[in-house]
Amino acid sequence: MANPWTGEVALVVDGRPRAMKLTLGALAELEARLEADTLVAMIERFEAGAFSTRDVLALVVAGLRGGGWDVTARDLLAAEIEGGPVGAARAAAQLLARAFALPDVAK
Repeated sequence: MANPWTGEVALVVDGRPRAMKLTLGALAELEARLEADTLVAMIERFEAGAFSTRDVLALVVAGLRGGGWDVTARDLLAAEIEGGPVGAARAAAQLLARAFALPDVAK
């Protein structure tokens, strides 16, 4: 189970729940892969909806690697992600948001 207080997001890959997390190393890897000049530029790209499926894939891979799974983009090309491309994009957006904010808590 993913822990939102530590920035984790759950993603089911090939029927198996996985925790994604953007560690500092995963963020650096993601920044390089997306050729973003800064972390802010990368976040703005996603917030503006100016991202591609490759961007989503890179974010998911970085999150899964940060969560402890040694996976590559090639590994995910044939994987079944619960919710399909929309589910992957939703999880990627949530992952990026959780990396920089505390989760919402019902009061």
